[in-house]
Amino acid sequence: MTIEGKVVAITGGGRGIGRATAILLASRGARIVIGARREAEIAAAAGEIEAAGGRAIYRITDVTKRSDLQALVDFACDRFGRLDVLVNNAGIAPISRFDALHVHDWDAMIDVNLKGVLYGIAAALPVFGRQKSGHIVNVISVAGLKVVPTMGVYGATKNAVRTITEALRQESGPNLRVTEISPGMIATDFADTITDEATRSAIRSTADSVAIPADSIARAIAFAIEQPPEVNVGSVVVWPTAQG
Repeated sequence: MTIEGKVVAITGGGRGIGRATAILLASRGARIVIGARREAEIAAAAGEIEAAGGRAIYRITDVTKRSDLQALVDFACDRFGRLDVLVNNAGIAPISRFDALHVHDWDAMIDVNLKGVLYGIAAALPVFGRQKSGHIVNVISVAGLKVVPTMGVYGATKNAVRTITEALRQESGPNLRVTEISPGMIATDFADTITDEATRSAIRSTADSVAIPADSIARAIAFAIEQPPEVNVGSVVVWPTAQG
């Protein structure tokens, strides 16, 4: 039961859950490959890891582009010789009521939250097949478990990923592990991508009172990764104690 030496690629690794996961796994000996759109943030995360004695590299990655996910996986293999875990973490949440008609936000959530995960899976599976080992971790959301107003499209993308994750697990055979992690309200920049002002204000107010640190999800991801090869942690749901 160890994380030491594993090569882990993380999308959306420059902030929030992705950054917390990169730092925690690196502290336990993993070699980290960070992908996200903002170079300054991923460079800072990698720098923090290196300064603490860990190993981390980074590459600008837009998960809406299949070629970027392929390049991230290739980068990991070129630099470290293999890829053991892909954490599909990148996501956005410009939530709103349906009658606000923010159709462009619907499109963006489908592109990032759903297609981005599929592109990551498509890039990693051939590598895992050649290695006869690998682990895909998809960060989903409790919004796919509890349907609430304003989160219809967001929750739909997360439920789609839940379905994909379970189907992939059943298809995978003995050499590939597949895990879904569903966070509740986490203290991240979740609200920053919300374009509807009233919804953004309400989410921030709730988060201020109930949100838990991003490290809470990083520990859940670490738990799934550190299990022996024959053990697959299929699903982990992490709620703040105060969240209804």
